[in-house]
This record gives sequence, structure tokens and C-alpha cells, in this order.
Amino acid sequence: MNYQLLKQQIASTLATDDFSPWLTCIPELNSLIITPQDPSHHGEGNVWVHTQMVVRALLTQEEFTNATEDEQFVLFMTALLHDIAKPETTVIDELTGKITQPRHSKKGEIRSRILLWRMGVPFDLREQICRIISVHQVPFFALSDGVRNKSPEYLIHRLSWQLSIWMLCLQAKADMEGRICADKRRALDEVELFRQLALEEGCLYQPRQFVDDYTRIEYFRGSNVLPDYALYPQEGSKVIMLAGLPASGKNSWVSKHYPTWDVASYDDARSELKLKHGESEGLVIQFVLAKVKQWLRTKQPFIWNATHLSQEMRQKALDLLYAYHANVEIVYLEQPEKELYRRNSARDTTLPNKAIQRLLNKWEVPLPTEAHKVSYFINQ
Repeated sequence: MNYQLLKQQIASTLATDDFSPWLTCIPELNSLIITPQDPSHHGEGNVWVHTQMVVRALLTQEEFTNATEDEQFVLFMTALLHDIAKPETTVIDELTGKITQPRHSKKGEIRSRILLWRMGVPFDLREQICRIISVHQVPFFALSDGVRNKSPEYLIHRLSWQLSIWMLCLQAKADMEGRICADKRRALDEVELFRQLALEEGCLYQPRQFVDDYTRIEYFRGSNVLPDYALYPQEGSKVIMLAGLPASGKNSWVSKHYPTWDVASYDDARSELKLKHGESEGLVIQFVLAKVKQWLRTKQPFIWNATHLSQEMRQKALDLLYAYHANVEIVYLEQPEKELYRRNSARDTTLPNKAIQRLLNKWEVPLPTEAHKVSYFINQ
């Protein structure tokens, strides 16, 4: 299955209302058939029944009909894959029989990313799909969840820099209409209120405007600032944080664009310390962090060359950089799967291709909200 065949299958489904071919096109969908759901939230039955109902609900929406071909592709595939991780996250309480699927949205983002990457779906379309899947339940509770420390406005501002909120709302509406449950009306009202707030905040169809990037990042990191009032920047290092799977071309990118800059690299540290990949990792990390802190203290520019593959991994590094008032650009690099393995096999490394395959389970592409600038270099 590839991108062009996916588009053809979508067109076929629109014409015939037959979803059975998708079970062959994307075999991972078959497990949805045997995955139960909590009857109080999903009286319609298993996840595959729900998924079909969601897609059908989506297709009746005027916003879907009026969308561009690319937008329709994103919306359709989001609805089709939004619960792809429910089989692996399903937990059934032995005493009560209650069914839950914790973190299925976040895991669904990664599962969908791997699937669509292997199918050759264009990067920008793929990431729109994955980002919506990652937060597809948010509109159900964003305005009424009193546990959250941040306001609904803050949440909407941040999301508007990550995805198209009108698409998120349309997916949430279809998700709720495509099920049988007692509180459907309440949830649909929540989605509509979420949509109206995004419209009032000027970010239903585009990112919330900020006076500058420094203020924007301070705002997203929780500082007590307002989007329309500039915060005077404190001087720090200019840092380029590289991110991407091993063998995606990070070293080549540095050599081409910034050959004279200092580089903090775990691979280089292993070479200096004469260690193999996975050996004395704590020592390697401390070796690199010592260099990074030294450069941050002297406010010199440098490059941090590592996979920085998950949001958690990047957050630890970014917390350190922002503590020293660094101006950060994340440069993300990506290659097709076969090219990754070819490059990795051809280079001098102790990292096997199977290790790269395991890393896919942590693969979270950097978001525009993580740094002052985020650049994407795809298949270059």
C-alpha cells in the first residue's frame, strides 16, 4: 500500500460505502474487530464498528465536503486511524469488567506515523494526521476539566501552532456522532464551545499571532506573559538542536551548513571515550552535558547533535537550554525507511538496524511549540 493507492481507496469508499477493503489495505485495522470498548461510552460495539461510524459521520459534514483534496485525505485518514492503538492499550478490570484504553491517543500518533511513513504519505499530510490523533479527545473536556492548571485559551493557543483546530473539532464531532452513549449531547456541546472559543481567539483556521518568537516560547513554557506584549529577551547562546532517527543525515547536515560550529555529540563522545553504543551511557551523557553547560555559560553558539527522538528526551535538553536563555532552533531530518537502513549498514557504527526499528516506538516529530524555530528537512 502506498500514498496513491490510499487516495484511490478513499475515493472508492466514498463511492461505495464499503469499508472491508481497508482491512486488506491496512492489516493493522483487523485487530480493531476483536477489541471491545466500555459500553457506557461505546454502546455500538467493538472499535472497528465505531471507526466505520466515525468515518461515515465525517463524510456527512459540510466542512468535509467543502475541504480541499489534501484536507479530505487528512480528515479521512485521521478518522480511520484515530483508535488504531486501542488494541494494544486495552485494559479490562478483573473485578468490575470495566474497559479502559489509557494513552491510546498518544500511542496512536506513533503507530499512525510508522504506518503512513512506510506508505510514503507526504510528510506534511502525515504529521497533520498524527498530531490530530495525538490529541483527538481534547475538545471533549478542555473547557470543563478543572484539574488542568492552564486556561482553555492557553490550550487553544498552543494547539493552534501544532495543527488545524477546525480539523481537530471536526474529527471530535465525528468521533462523538459515530458512537452510542448517554452523554453524546453534552460532549457535542463541549466540542462546539471549544470551536467557538478558537474562533473568538482568532486561531480556528490559523496559529494564534504572537508579537515575536521569544514571547511565544516563554508563553508556551508557562511564563506569565501575554501574546500581544513583547517580553525583552535575555541574551544566551544560539543553539541548533538536531533531531531525527539514526542515519537520517544529521552529521552531513552539520558539515554542509555549519562546518565551523562546535558540536555536542553522543557519538563523538563515545569515540573519545572509546565506548560502544549502549556502553556506559551515563558516562557518555555526563561528558556531553559538561560541554553543553560550558558553552551555555560563555554564550557561544553550538550544535547539539543527537536523535532527540521523543518529546520527553527533547524536553530535558530544552529545559537546560532555556534555563541559560538560549535561542533554539530544532532541525529535524528524515529519510525513508529503506534509505535509513542502507545508510546505517554502510557507515561505521555499533548500532544495528534492529535497534533503529525499536526506536520507532519512541518516534515523536518535534512540534513548532517546542522552540523559537523548527525546521524540517525531509528526504534530503
